[in-house]
Amino acid sequence: MKKLFTLLFLSILLWSCNQSKTIENGDTKDTLSGKLNVFHAGSLAVPVKELLDSFKAIHPNVEILTEAAGSVECARKITELQKPCDIFLSADYKVIDKLLIPDYADWNMPFATNEMVIAFNPNSRKANEIDTANWLKILMSKDVVYGRSDPDADPCGYRTLLCLQLAEKYYKTNAFYTSITKKDNQFIRPKEVDLLALLESGNIDYMFIYRSVAIQHGLKYISLPTEINLGSKQFAENYAKASVDIKGKKPGEIITQKGEPMIYGFCIPKNAVNKAAAQAFAEYLLSKGLPIMEKNGQPAIIKPEINNYNLLPEALKPFAVSKP
Repeated sequence: MKKLFTLLFLSILLWSCNQSKTIENGDTKDTLSGKLNVFHAGSLAVPVKELLDSFKAIHPNVEILTEAAGSVECARKITELQKPCDIFLSADYKVIDKLLIPDYADWNMPFATNEMVIAFNPNSRKANEIDTANWLKILMSKDVVYGRSDPDADPCGYRTLLCLQLAEKYYKTNAFYTSITKKDNQFIRPKEVDLLALLESGNIDYMFIYRSVAIQHGLKYISLPTEINLGSKQFAENYAKASVDIKGKKPGEIITQKGEPMIYGFCIPKNAVNKAAAQAFAEYLLSKGLPIMEKNGQPAIIKPEINNYNLLPEALKPFAVSKP
């Protein structure tokens, strides 16, 4: 942890020095303007708002427009609907790799991690009973209702299915995955944050969600074993034993998504209109923004290894290293 915050401090110091030079030279701080179209995963709504509010205070002439959706849906807005997007922050960096690179983006920058949990509220049925050992039985109860997001639109959706597959093996329960995925399908929603209202209203008792979202919204939750929560590099090999099929780039195309540690990533699409503002926001995210991510329950990734490092904007290269 000490090493992490040291690296964060150095990154912020580097960014601050660059900003000081910019202000002295009168280059961009006050001349950044125009619309900044930000597409982001629904699970990033809270930290992205905080990040953009802080960024706007520095660059008041930038008009910020945001669209929150499942990360797969966000990517399809770029590829299929050709909607203008200057920077896209995905809950799964592989969405960028699989759906945008190489036709719509050149590079992909990982920046944060997460893990799966089961969230509930004090009024949820059997809230006083559920724990890390019996949650499978609780969710299968006829009088209990759970919600999950759409695996074809949202990484949280297919990560839920991966987690459930891994749970069947971890807890050694035959046919659990088939049974649980047939239950309560009327409460599948496009993105995981759409389930929050259902939980608050009592229409559902439990929901599969990211730990960060549970923390940001003050929800009670149970942590899942590291072997199945998709939150640790240590268990990457175990996570890969699970897989689900989701819709691909084209109608009728299927992509097999294997289990892997959660990594959030962002890119600046090739057709971004306001690349100057997008790049400035990317620098802000990778410097002053990482502590904001940490505060909101998402550990930062420092100096990630990335493909196509040579295609990164020069200002972003200090924040990453080239993948061997």
